[in-house]
Amino acid sequence: MSKRDDLIAKYAADLKDKCGVTADMDLLTKVTIGCGPSIYNADSSTVSGSDASELATVKNNFLIKKLGLADSSALDEGIAKVMEQYGQSNRNKYRAVVYYLLTKHFGKESAY
Repeated sequence: MSKRDDLIAKYAADLKDKCGVTADMDLLTKVTIGCGPSIYNADSSTVSGSDASELATVKNNFLIKKLGLADSSALDEGIAKVMEQYGQSNRNKYRAVVYYLLTKHFGKESAY
C-alpha cells in the first residue's frame, strides 16, 4: 500500500473509533486527495480545535473556497459541531477527517 492508502486507512479508523462514523471510503479518499501534500506534514496534517486562526483558515479556505458555502454563523456552528463530534480532548484532529466531517455536515459531497 502507498503512504496515502495507509493514511486513508488511519483516517477511517479515526472516524470509526473517535466519531462513531462509518466512513464512505470513496468520499474519504477524495477528501484526502483534495488536502494535497499537507497530509504528509506533521503540523499541517492536523487541525487545532482551540486555535481561532486555524479554525478561520478552515472556514475560509475549505468551507467558503472549496465547498462554495456563503460566509455565515452557520459555518462557525458547523465547525464547532464537528470539533465536538471529534472530541475536544482529542489532541490529534486529522485535517482530512475534519474536512470529511464538514463535507458530510453541510451535505456538500457533490463538491468532490
